[in-house]
Amino acid sequence: MKLSDISELSKEDILAMLGLATKPSASQRMISSAGLFGLGALVGAGVALMLAPSSGRDLRDDLGRRIRRAAPDLDDPFTGDAADSIAREGETRSAT
Repeated sequence: MKLSDISELSKEDILAMLGLATKPSASQRMISSAGLFGLGALVGAGVALMLAPSSGRDLRDDLGRRIRRAAPDLDDPFTGDAADSIAREGETRSAT
């Protein structure tokens, strides 16, 4: 190895010869963390879609039925109107 060869070596090459590595910067750590978070969000959304018990239309219908059944048990006089409205909206959307 000549002296001219040493001058052409980069910082990473020298550290690699010594068995050392550079420390990642804060921005590199932040980017990798954001990438991992995004990947986890995508995987979680995919799993949620695959394991969803029913479609959106079925879920709205089920919620409307449950609210209608629970409405007489509640003391709020406006709940029955809201339950009917939600149930009608679910039925309307399921008909289309």
